[in-house]
Amino acid sequence: MNRATLTFAALLAVLVPLSLLAGRVWISPFGGAGPDNAALILMELRLPRAVLAIVVGAGLGAAGAAMQGYLRNPLADPGLFGIAPMAALGAVASFWIGATWALPIAALAGAGLAMALLALIAGRTPAGAGGGIALFTLAGLMIASLAGALTALAITMAPSAFALSQIVMWLNGALTDRSWAEVWIAAPLTLAGIGVLLLAARGLDALTLGEAAARSLGMDPQRLLLLLVAGVGLTVGAGVAVAGIIGFVGLIVPHLVRPMTNRMPSSLLLPSALAGACLVLAADSAVRILPFVTELRLGIALSLIGAPFFLWLLIRMRRGTL
Repeated sequence: MNRATLTFAALLAVLVPLSLLAGRVWISPFGGAGPDNAALILMELRLPRAVLAIVVGAGLGAAGAAMQGYLRNPLADPGLFGIAPMAALGAVASFWIGATWALPIAALAGAGLAMALLALIAGRTPAGAGGGIALFTLAGLMIASLAGALTALAITMAPSAFALSQIVMWLNGALTDRSWAEVWIAAPLTLAGIGVLLLAARGLDALTLGEAAARSLGMDPQRLLLLLVAGVGLTVGAGVAVAGIIGFVGLIVPHLVRPMTNRMPSSLLLPSALAGACLVLAADSAVRILPFVTELRLGIALSLIGAPFFLWLLIRMRRGTL
């Protein structure tokens, strides 16, 4: 277990109890003054929300580290490659037809469709043809663009003002009013996705030497691509299915973790999952205590953090220090 894993595991152990106590109604860890229903608030509202923040953040963090390792691009983010936009499109379709009870199923179906399209388009590159990563990137951007256009069309043609409001609010991403039901949906899929990404770790390490050298070391590019598509699809799709669009987590956390490791993709995956859990949990705790009339949406809060961070990365890349 490397230093980064221990550091973020310890940070997570500190953040969890703070998240349970923080909110519009503060709960004292020492008892005494507090709401009469403090136990109910903790067990039925704040604990499932904290667990869900950990699950969603871990999935997005691991997916971001895997994507940056596969594309060998420090600016890569799983939301840019079609899976999150297609999952969002599936959820929007459930709002559009009024079947909100099917939202998680529709979102997961959208993520599954994106995974299938990526595997179909980019997963059949002949072993010696090269360009597999470039083809994967172009395929992902095409899927993301198509999903974004269809989502905009659905918003424009929303059947009612209520449906429009639901769609817009959900697309901003939040963990408000989530329960144990959402945890049981997201947790198994996210854990499975992280497990699949860990299976791809050795192939990602080999890929740092270049595609040709990686093949000479026995890396199967098609197997690696399929593992990556399945792992990212499960982690990102599960997160979108229960929380909406929460961006920039997969972009930010690998950069926080990388200086604490040997910079190989295999050493980044697990620490990035823990760092993603810490980031989403801390951000969700912060939006609960900000003095606004209504709670700031988690997706908006992380975008306000992520956009300047992305600009900082671009500046560093321009200066050649990234």
